[in-house]
Amino acid sequence: MMQFAPQELLWSGNFWLHLLLFAGMIITFILLMVMFFIWYERRLIGRFQVRLGPNRAGPFGLLQPVADVLKILTKEDIVPSKGDKIVFWLAPIIALAPVFMMFAVIPLQGNALLVDLNIGILYIIAVSSVASIGIFMAGWGSYNKYSLIGAMRDVAQLISYEIPLVLSIVGVVLIAGSLSLNDIVEAQTVPFILLQPLGFLIFFIGSLAEINRTPFDLVEADSEIVAGYNIEYSGMKFATFFLMEYAEALTSSAIITTLFLGGWKGPFLPPFLWFIIKVIAVFSLIVWVRSTIPRFRIDQVMAFAWKFLLPLALINLLLTSMQVVFFQEASSLVIIISSLVIMAALILIWSKFFRLGGNSTGL
Repeated sequence: MMQFAPQELLWSGNFWLHLLLFAGMIITFILLMVMFFIWYERRLIGRFQVRLGPNRAGPFGLLQPVADVLKILTKEDIVPSKGDKIVFWLAPIIALAPVFMMFAVIPLQGNALLVDLNIGILYIIAVSSVASIGIFMAGWGSYNKYSLIGAMRDVAQLISYEIPLVLSIVGVVLIAGSLSLNDIVEAQTVPFILLQPLGFLIFFIGSLAEINRTPFDLVEADSEIVAGYNIEYSGMKFATFFLMEYAEALTSSAIITTLFLGGWKGPFLPPFLWFIIKVIAVFSLIVWVRSTIPRFRIDQVMAFAWKFLLPLALINLLLTSMQVVFFQEASSLVIIISSLVIMAALILIWSKFFRLGGNSTGL
């Protein structure tokens, strides 16, 4: 049965005050971090590509996200004449809403979260699936066959990568002994990235596919099917999809931080600051991947999920179960070293059997 946070976690026992306060904090935090990510990604990619990033709008280009918003607000809002106007209008809202809902159970600091569900990770898995409905609605409501094909590709990709991603989470749940994200953070005397390096790798790669980040952003590649499911969108509706993509990157970084990097835990600095530093570090890794790895073909995207990630996720789940049952008394150092060795061996061996278009994965 789903349970909520104990009364002492609510501010002065006032449920509505707690709800309004943390809801406002979550919305403000997401919007500010998305604006920072838009600027930070451009600056970071500029460094990777040995060029300058945005540097005209404000000092160091800090006002570039504001300029982007003003530009989008002045764009004409176009709706296809033969499209389903209600579905077309609702699609970006339904696609964006899950991002704000998922942050309700992510602890930003100690017990500082909207609600501490004892099934928090299941809640995130369930809510994250709603975004695919909004994406398919965008393709369907546009009355454009290319938008529909792009949306169908995206939904197929989301479903395919959801399976290994969820299996990688199960390993964390087995070690922590709880589905509550707050309890998972508290259980990390050693960051789970060291105890579950293979699980982290699978979750990270699956997250890139879930949020349509390189090398899995094929559904929105101009060289493929125009711009994917959102080709007919403009103005604020397009801005909502744009906001969704960066907000999803923020959410994925926050979940990875919570599950594998010890969440808000850290020495010397305030806990909330540690949480933000780790989130930015994960997002930097996402941008690094975008800057260095080319896109897969659609057949490679699907084959990578079913032939590579899924078997590794099952093997990782089996090994984690054996660790929890038979090696509870083993020292953390032994588990860390053995986990890293096993991960390297599995990737090396499996990449020899798995092929993407006749070439090995090169992992």
